[in-house]
Amino acid sequence: MWLDDIEPGALQQAKDIANLHHAEGHVALMPDCHQGFGMPIGGVLGTRDVVIPNAVGVDIGCGMCALRTSLQELSRNRLESLIHEIKRSIPVGFRHHKTPRDSKLMPLVKGKMPVVEREYGNATRQLGTLGGGNHFIELQRGSDGYIWIMVHSGSRNIGKQVADHYYRKAVKMNEKAGKDIRPPKQLSFLPLDSEEGETYMREMEYCIGFAFASRKEMMDVVSASVSDITGDDVKFSRFINIAHNYARIEEHFGMKLVVHRKGATSARKGEYGIVPGSQGSNSYITIGRGNPQSFESCSHGAGRVMGRKEAQRKLDLKFEKDKLDKMGIIHSIYRQKDLDEASAAYKNIDKVMKMQSDLVEIDTVLEPLAVVKG
Repeated sequence: MWLDDIEPGALQQAKDIANLHHAEGHVALMPDCHQGFGMPIGGVLGTRDVVIPNAVGVDIGCGMCALRTSLQELSRNRLESLIHEIKRSIPVGFRHHKTPRDSKLMPLVKGKMPVVEREYGNATRQLGTLGGGNHFIELQRGSDGYIWIMVHSGSRNIGKQVADHYYRKAVKMNEKAGKDIRPPKQLSFLPLDSEEGETYMREMEYCIGFAFASRKEMMDVVSASVSDITGDDVKFSRFINIAHNYARIEEHFGMKLVVHRKGATSARKGEYGIVPGSQGSNSYITIGRGNPQSFESCSHGAGRVMGRKEAQRKLDLKFEKDKLDKMGIIHSIYRQKDLDEASAAYKNIDKVMKMQSDLVEIDTVLEPLAVVKG
């Protein structure tokens, strides 16, 4: 564990995962760990020969991308204009594009993918849309002296449909398994050599590709808006993309394992990554240290300390709004229901980064300037 304050529910989930018949070695818990569905968010698990849909999660391929601009300053007026243009151009929440996006922007469908084929038409309208929850688009000032753009989004409904479909299949398959290997229902698995396991892996990879294509489309829209509104010959560099909900076959401890990262990021030695803070706190561009004990992983963010409903019920709207106003951030805390994404609902990102100093080193600190929330 890379934390000292794990909640009881998350700890019990970690114990359940560690006791799985197909689990190999230990379970690694990142400093942003908190209770999820079946597996704690911020957890990393290696298995032999099986994949666990709920150890990936419903937002398959959810992740971050970041891009550095050549701008060294953005005035308040230009920031406000940019936020207005982003909200006009990129659907958020449950909204989708009114017309399908060009199919050339979609990942190619290769092999048998029943869920992807069923959901493909809807997905063409969801590509390049932000979604809700903790997803965001943020403009930031880097410690390197440049303005950065960051996007956090996932695979929208197509990822959820794939996750739900194969979770149901896993439950049915595991009901027939012997008592000695039958897992808790939420941790039902699919053998990699089964038709269901092979097809899930194929469809999961498609959702990862879709989530990346969607982030890239939004990043292109924001980049174009930056150029248009500033009127400058803006250059863009250092594009970084990472996912934090997926399973991948990797070699660890001399074995080939299916490494599940649910709310965790790959941090191989020398690998660039992104660890975002909460609304109103810093984010970080990182370089992986390749720590073998974490399965070469790190946290995917700050991690929640309050559930969404709890935050809406307990936090003070005026206090949270005034705090961000005083920081000069263009934020999205205006109504009681917005408090589920207030900074007080999350762990202290600085503490999180200190706890994982043996997992990543900090390359660039990104200070928030303006944010659009899903």
